[in-house]
Amino acid sequence: MDKLFERFARAVDGMAGIGGYPHTGRHQEWLDRLEVNLPELSVLDELRPQPELGYLTQPHADITSGGIPISHDDDDGGGIAAIARAARAAPARAAESAKTALAAARQQSDLRAFISLADEKTLDESAASAARRLREGAPMPLMGVPLAIKDLMAVAGFPQTDGSGGPMPQPSTHDAEVVARLRNAGALVIGTTNLHELAYGITSQNPHNGWVVNPRGSEYIPGGSSGGSAAAVAAGIVRLALGTDTAGSIRLPASCCGVVGFKPSFDAVPRNGAQTLGASLDHIGPIAASVADAALAYSIMAGQHASTVSGESLAGLRVGIPLNYFFDPLSADVARAVSAVLERMRGDGAELVEIEFPGVENSAALQFVTLCSEATDHHWQRLCERPETLGADVRVRLEMGQFLPATWYVRAQRGRAALAAMFETASRGVDVLLTPTLRIEPPRSNVSAPKLGNRTIPLHTAITSLTMPFNLTGMPALTMPCGNGDNGLPIGVQIAGRRGDDWRVLNVSARLEALLAINPWRRIS
Repeated sequence: MDKLFERFARAVDGMAGIGGYPHTGRHQEWLDRLEVNLPELSVLDELRPQPELGYLTQPHADITSGGIPISHDDDDGGGIAAIARAARAAPARAAESAKTALAAARQQSDLRAFISLADEKTLDESAASAARRLREGAPMPLMGVPLAIKDLMAVAGFPQTDGSGGPMPQPSTHDAEVVARLRNAGALVIGTTNLHELAYGITSQNPHNGWVVNPRGSEYIPGGSSGGSAAAVAAGIVRLALGTDTAGSIRLPASCCGVVGFKPSFDAVPRNGAQTLGASLDHIGPIAASVADAALAYSIMAGQHASTVSGESLAGLRVGIPLNYFFDPLSADVARAVSAVLERMRGDGAELVEIEFPGVENSAALQFVTLCSEATDHHWQRLCERPETLGADVRVRLEMGQFLPATWYVRAQRGRAALAAMFETASRGVDVLLTPTLRIEPPRSNVSAPKLGNRTIPLHTAITSLTMPFNLTGMPALTMPCGNGDNGLPIGVQIAGRRGDDWRVLNVSARLEALLAINPWRRIS
């Protein structure tokens, strides 16, 4: 790795010049950041995927059925469906839950979970519009449900800041497609949530809007990049929020904050109107108080009939348990918590099947080169013209993309094709996969290299290494709380499935949630 670092040290200034990057004199900042990711770069330098695999472009997934349609008057047992049912029964009071959520958001402003908030008048107007559509015969499955949106998506009436610096933009005149679908179903947006700038980071320590606070422990990271959305759910402000996930940015904060986060199959949910970070890796999904809440929201986000989960017994379910990479290394408390989950599943009739996943250890390298290249390309004009509006960590990460050879990017895409094929082959004999969500419990906010056993590892390795493989392959994956670590912070378990098996992942997760009997949501009085 020393020789590779020397190659970069000699070349970065010249490469910046070739690309026409106008901001020189940052040689040391570039090398300091490159050194952090030298292990990933070293893998790509040596990796030689099979040329015949071609260049990976993820096709749209065909989502298999499996949700249970919700009828207008179903007794659904609670959650956002119950909020909607009460609002449909009394349309004149449809804004009440959203106003309560808005008051809770203001009361807990010290969490810095929100960038912009609605006002009562806007909520009343939106609720009145929903009531008119209900009278016209629209089913309104989310009538009156309070909703928070990650400030990376267009929301009519709110400025879309992407969590970044510079002048405050004018309020959007339209909704992102997924926001429009939820609003058309009757949801009421109470505000847009804080995030790691441009969604390019895992701590949600935002230099422009303040650091998001983890409601479970203020000294610990809430995870990122959708930290504000996860914090809003964990604090009991809303039961439903939207996030985006490029390397784990829905599941990581959901795990750190002890709530449910679901990353659907790639492009099962439309991304129109959302800011791009890594075009071939980005996903939109729900962060919610329960699996049932996430499932109902997902069905509407994906353009399906409003549906919920079955929660059937796991008897006969084949659960794939990776023998390599995902369970080694783990902190002792994470290992204990996930082992207890496996015993609960076995006790409910599931069959645990051990599987090898050869090549998955290259995921971090494939992810780094893919995301770094795509993010730099997308934000190149901003980087050249207005770098002073970017936080220091995001600016240098965006600058990194100009130093990665195009051959490495193409090599990474072939590597992704190999990874996807490997997952498909290795998991043919099972129904879902189960892994920890993070290798460690949520770390303290001031820790850049946490300890794992007797060694110190980079924060991004400890946090993202178990989630990013499912962004690379486009497979659906959900995290849910399964206990607490030695520091008292939540531990998450991750359930993943083959592409298109979104409802199987949701149904299995709902049953597991019932077995664990963990309620992550608390309403603030």
